[in-house]
Amino acid sequence: MSVPRPTARPEGAARAQVTAQVSMRDLLASCAAAKAVSTPPPAPLPAECTPDHREAA
Repeated sequence: MSVPRPTARPEGAARAQVTAQVSMRDLLASCAAAKAVSTPPPAPLPAECTPDHREAA
């Protein structure tokens, strides 16, 4: 069974012009927001830093 080979583009064929629809500021802000949402909360403090007992309510 032969594997189909991709066809080459003609020399004169150019890629379509693509213009950015999102500003760099918005792009960076969305990346920062995604990172903040996907990052787990920090680990709790070690036992040695927490009080030994709790007062009753």
